[in-house]
Amino acid sequence: MIIYSLSGPSGTGKSTSALQFAHEQNIQAIIDDGLFIVNGEKVAGTSAKFEKNTLKAVRRAIFDDDVHKEEILKAIQDYEVKSILIIGTSDKMTKKIAARLELGEINHFYYVQDIRTEKEIRIAKYVREVQGKHVMPVPYRQVEQNFFKRLVQRGKEIFSSTQVKLGETTIVQPDFHQNSVYIARSVYLDVLEHVLEQQSQIIKFEVLSLQIEGIPQMNINIYLKSPVQYHVPTYLYEVQKDIADVFSHQFGIEPEKINLQLRGIK
Repeated sequence: MIIYSLSGPSGTGKSTSALQFAHEQNIQAIIDDGLFIVNGEKVAGTSAKFEKNTLKAVRRAIFDDDVHKEEILKAIQDYEVKSILIIGTSDKMTKKIAARLELGEINHFYYVQDIRTEKEIRIAKYVREVQGKHVMPVPYRQVEQNFFKRLVQRGKEIFSSTQVKLGETTIVQPDFHQNSVYIARSVYLDVLEHVLEQQSQIIKFEVLSLQIEGIPQMNINIYLKSPVQYHVPTYLYEVQKDIADVFSHQFGIEPEKINLQLRGIK
């Protein structure tokens, strides 16, 4: 059996990218957070995200429980797996999982920065730290909602480059995740309005919408002072850049969309 390792800090998007990465590397199965996944479907195991505290979650993820371990070993045999991707927070963790499941030495080591851009990692960290959202690389219908009191929602469908569906993700907020930093919408709005008020050429603005679920998005009407003796598109681009820079500095993330509409010149 060929064993692959994919590691990186918690909340950097490993599970989000796992299905596509496994497809690209021709890897048959995935071990992630206590689950055994084949062809985008959970076929055995219990997710560590079902646990009530961090310690129990870690023990679940490394198959510390013998019954859990035997369930996975049987599934690996039943599905005649020839290659498997183990996901963990470090090489040490993926090696421990491989040893616990008696899979042998890991043949190939990959890291989250090998498969995700710096921007994608930053976005994933923001979603984890600010909103407490975790991603499971299994379909929504396979997630037991009773385990999650706060959040279970559909993630996204994962497709290959040839538009073959590889699977789906589900977004959950586990009970053990207690360290989210809640930022009220009013805080985002105050920062946005402060940036706009500092723009010398804007005489009036209207924030039509400010979405903070996921990555921030906004739609804003802009009114400019008269006379206009500069290139307006270039100026609006600079305003967008100022907003993006301040959001990045204050919240650790750039908005996904900053739509500015010029509504008039006064």
